[in-house]
Amino acid sequence: MKKLLLLAGFIIVLSAAERSYAHCEIPCGIYDDQTRIHLMEEYIATMEKSIYKIKELSGKKDPHSYNQLVRWIDNKDRHAEKFQKIVWQYFLTQRVKPAKPEDKEKYKKYIKQIELLHKLSFYAMKVKQNVDTKYTKKLYRLLNQFEEIYFGKKHSH
Repeated sequence: MKKLLLLAGFIIVLSAAERSYAHCEIPCGIYDDQTRIHLMEEYIATMEKSIYKIKELSGKKDPHSYNQLVRWIDNKDRHAEKFQKIVWQYFLTQRVKPAKPEDKEKYKKYIKQIELLHKLSFYAMKVKQNVDTKYTKKLYRLLNQFEEIYFGKKHSH
């Protein structure tokens, strides 16, 4: 019985950890936008490394290489999905607020942020569909543009 309770507690902790990563939408007021940007940069780097490893392993015919190839493909796709989740669930849902068209300056910034977030999501999808680093390079450029618009200027890391 103790083992069952311990297992149940462990599962609850793990599921709570996933929810805390996804953030809460209460709104709790606890946001760390720069951390999300850093995570997105890390996810792009991981996708890019995955692409290089996929290309490296694609010509090999031994079982170990096949196994590693599948793992790198899965890794690339999972990080693209994590990237998209931050775009959708964190920035689009919680952080980028709609602006009234009458307030021309705020509305222009809002439209630009939405456009960049859409492009970030789109190119993350392209990473999942391809093994070409031109898409990760595009993600880096778009993320830098979003960061400049979002924070109002080039934000220091």
